[in-house]
Amino acid sequence: MKRCLSLFVSVLCLQSIAEAQFFNKEQPFAHTFSIVARDPVTGEMAVGVQSHWFSVGTAVPWGEAGVGVVATQSFVNKSYGIRGLYLMHAGKSAPEALQILLNDDEGREVRQVAMLDTNGKVDAYTGKNCIDFASHIVGANYSVQSNMMLNNRVCPAMSKAFEASAGKPLAERVLIALQAAQQVGGDIRGKQSAALLVVAGRSTGMPWNDRLIDLRVDDHEKPLDELDRLLRLYRAYQHMDKGDLATEKNDMEGAMKEYGAAMKLFPGNLEMQYWTAITLANNKKLAEAKVLLQKIYKADPNWRELTKRLPKVKLLTVPEADYQQLIQ
Repeated sequence: MKRCLSLFVSVLCLQSIAEAQFFNKEQPFAHTFSIVARDPVTGEMAVGVQSHWFSVGTAVPWGEAGVGVVATQSFVNKSYGIRGLYLMHAGKSAPEALQILLNDDEGREVRQVAMLDTNGKVDAYTGKNCIDFASHIVGANYSVQSNMMLNNRVCPAMSKAFEASAGKPLAERVLIALQAAQQVGGDIRGKQSAALLVVAGRSTGMPWNDRLIDLRVDDHEKPLDELDRLLRLYRAYQHMDKGDLATEKNDMEGAMKEYGAAMKLFPGNLEMQYWTAITLANNKKLAEAKVLLQKIYKADPNWRELTKRLPKVKLLTVPEADYQQLIQ
C-alpha cells in the first residue's frame, strides 16, 4: 500500500512539473507567428507579430536601438525580452544571448524565441514541446518563427515574402511577411491581435526618439488589415511633419508636396486637410485656404472654433481682414 501511495505521489509530482513547464500564470500564452528583421542599409531592426491572443504586442516584441530585437512566444517567458536585450547590450551576440537564456530556463522545451542584434547576427529556437505546426527559418538579417499553425507552410511563406520584398522600407517588409503567413493559413485558432515595432540601428542617447515605430492592434477581427492601416497613417503623418519643416524653411513648394502626399494616403483625414489650409493661409494663398477650410467646417464646425484660437499663439499670422474671411 505504501509503495502504491509513493508511486501515486511520484506520478502527481511529475505531472505537476510537466504542467509547470507548460504554463505559469505570470507567463501568457502567445501561440503565434512572428518575424525579427534588420535593414542592412539603414540599420533599423524590427519585430512583427500576429496571434489569436489578446494584446500580443505586450508580450512578444522587444527592442532597443543600437542593441537588438527579440520575439519571445509560445508559452511566453517575458524575461527573454529584457534579459536578452541586456545581454546584447553587454556585448553578447544574439546567438550567444539566446543560448545563455535557454541554458537557464527549465521550461525551454515549450519556448519559441528569436533574437537579432545590431550587427545582423540572428538565431532562433523552437522547443520540442511547442504545439504543431511549429518551426523557424533563420536567414540573412532575419528570422521567421511560428507555432500552433494550421499547416507547415507558414514559415516558408514568410521567409519567401520577406526576401522578395528587398528594397522596400523595413516596416513594410515585415508587414508583407506577416500577411504572407496569414494567406497560407496562419494560426489554427484564427486571429485577434498584432504588433509592429521598429527601432533605430544606432542609439542617439535619446531613447524617446529611437523607437521609430510602435504600433499595436490589441483586439480586431482583421488585425493585419488594421496594422496596415495604422502603418499607412504613420507614413502620412511623416509627410505632414516634413511639410511643417519645409514651411519653417519657407519652402512652400516642398511643403505642399509633402502635405499633398499625406492627404493622398488619407484623403478623409480632416486634421491633415486643416493644417494644410492654415499653411496656405500663412503663405498668402488665401483663396485656396478658404476653399479647403469651408469643406472642413462643413464636416465639423469645431475646426472653425480652433481657427479662432490660432492667432493668439501665432499659429495663424494673417491680416485681420484675411482672418475674418477664414472664419466665415
